Amino acid sequence: MLLLIVLLIILTTIIFAISKNTYEKAICTLDKKDYPLKKLIPIGLYILDFLNYKYLTGHDRKLLMKFSELKGAKNSWYFLKIHWANRIVLFITGLILVLAISLITNTDMVYCFFSVCFLVAIVASGDWELEKQLKKRNLSIKLDFPEFLNKVAVLVNAGLTVYKAWEKTVKENRRPSYFYREAEIVIKEVEAGKSEIKAYEDFARRCRTVEIARFVTIIIQNIRKGNAELSSILRVLSAESWEMRKNTAKKLGEEASTKMVLPMIIMFIAVVLIVSTPAILSIIKM
Repeated sequence: MLLLIVLLIILTTIIFAISKNTYEKAICTLDKKDYPLKKLIPIGLYILDFLNYKYLTGHDRKLLMKFSELKGAKNSWYFLKIHWANRIVLFITGLILVLAISLITNTDMVYCFFSVCFLVAIVASGDWELEKQLKKRNLSIKLDFPEFLNKVAVLVNAGLTVYKAWEKTVKENRRPSYFYREAEIVIKEVEAGKSEIKAYEDFARRCRTVEIARFVTIIIQNIRKGNAELSSILRVLSAESWEMRKNTAKKLGEEASTKMVLPMIIMFIAVVLIVSTPAILSIIKM
């Protein structure tokens, strides 16, 4: 056991020394909050390149789509590689810790087997966390869009163009939000030379909601053909979006209430057991 741990540590240290400088630029932009083992990720990247991993499985394609939605199509391949590298690093560090604890506490191989199984489950949970981030993002977009649309509609009614209203609304926002992050990308793309229509189309593609797709279709038609009733149409769409937001909030409240039922049942059973155990024990002794 000790020999295995020593070999793992030596091998990991050698790979880290080889990969550190090669992949330093690849990890410099990563947030340490999202990747606590950021400094060790070069180990995973080196192993993936050494194995010549092609990222061609069905699971890889699903992950790529998720990262495309979360991080943008340009960054999706990069984050897919980082995802797998991070999983490898988590498994290696976890395995070394499990074996070290087993050696120190002198536990048997059964403990090691179940610990490794548990470790694999933890490593696999990275996919669940990704799914959680996607749901959080989609919910944020659904909840923030009605407020954004309402402000744009008011500004367009006051005489601003859609783009100027969009720009003003985004720049006045002060709170972090997935939706406003996507809306800000539109401004950056237009400033970089992309056509306004293409920027709006890409925005709708990233957000993937019916309401935003309708909104984008309306403003694109206005750019191409002009529409004197644009302000009125946006107000109607804004009212519909607020109704959608109310329904979403109501649904979230119902789900939260349902989730509270199980913990309450468990707590009730626990209290009953605590109260009744002394009485049951006294009856058994009699």
